[in-house]
Amino acid sequence: MEDLCSDSINSSSCVSMEDFFDSSSSTHHPADVEALRRLSESLSSLLLLSSSNSFSDLTIAVRSSDPPRDLHVHRCLLSSRSPFFRLHLSSTPPPERLDLGEILVGFDVGYDALVLVMGYLYSGKVGPLPKGVCECADEDCRHVACHPAVKFMAQVLFAASGFEISELVSLFQRRLLGILEKVTIDDLPMILSVANMCNKACPRLYTKCFDIVVTSNLDAVTLEKSISPNIVKSIMDSRSALGFHGPETTSFPDNHMRNIYKALDSDDIELVVLLLAEGHTTLDEACALHYAIAHCNTKITAKLLNLGLADVNHRNLRGYTVLHIAALQKEPEIIVSLLTKGARPSDLTSDGRKRYKSPKGRQEQWTTVDPLNKERLLPRTGCALRYWSKKKEKIRF
Repeated sequence: MEDLCSDSINSSSCVSMEDFFDSSSSTHHPADVEALRRLSESLSSLLLLSSSNSFSDLTIAVRSSDPPRDLHVHRCLLSSRSPFFRLHLSSTPPPERLDLGEILVGFDVGYDALVLVMGYLYSGKVGPLPKGVCECADEDCRHVACHPAVKFMAQVLFAASGFEISELVSLFQRRLLGILEKVTIDDLPMILSVANMCNKACPRLYTKCFDIVVTSNLDAVTLEKSISPNIVKSIMDSRSALGFHGPETTSFPDNHMRNIYKALDSDDIELVVLLLAEGHTTLDEACALHYAIAHCNTKITAKLLNLGLADVNHRNLRGYTVLHIAALQKEPEIIVSLLTKGARPSDLTSDGRKRYKSPKGRQEQWTTVDPLNKERLLPRTGCALRYWSKKKEKIRF
């Protein structure tokens, strides 16, 4: 019997077995409840033991983690709890190793999200959201709707849907619905995309998120990079029907700008230079540096920045500077480059928010970079910029 978790976003407790069962019913004796609790704890401890590969007969590889990690589990238990695993583990001989990225396609699920989902299958309880993974660097943030918490819940929702765990899908759909009004607009395409990939298991989440995106200032290019084409078309059709066209103008982005984007997507800086030489547009007019930081790898972004042809304090149509975008992407190398080239950390977004903030009472800032936990870098607003490097080397801005 599954234990039902409360709807509190960061609650570390689940509804107890006593609350799950009707205490007035004679069919559930306290001794039965205690037996179920002990069974849940025993199975949960089995998952903990499996971290050392003891007694396990199946390994799930999580290549999206940095570094890649393996989770050792048990075929019989997963098959009994999940129709998905029952089907995928029924072959003869059964697989001894599964790649998470191959069985859940379309959205990367991290190791910690997988552990939470597996913990539910083993124990029937939903544990607390892991603090180190679901917390941004803002000491004043409640970590309820910041990017790390939202991304983690989206990963759990996607995994639960893929593994056909309907009750866990329902729970995390409710959690995301409960914070949707607090989520930064930049995280909405991710939630909308995940809700769409859940195969109609999250209709309320999809509808509410879709409606917010339609009336938001998210531009067409951002939507095209985050959401499937058919959803983008539906959003644009809805905007047209409402007489609202987002931040786009008739001249942005034009074909010349899109050609620059394609060149950046192909890591072809030479082609970018050739396109600029035609004189149809500039990097600032195309918001090319914003695009590269948001959608391309750091190598091509650094090359574009080193051309020296873009204003590092230029604002896009949504009022974001290049540093604002870099803060959202949590790329320490790019942030360092922008600051050394004159990017202003004090600039506010169009709605009066800061994407970068020095610690209170300090004029100088020492930062470190953590490649193993980039989700803690740069929360969505008003935070200190804090990083850890593998060698704990400090970088002074």
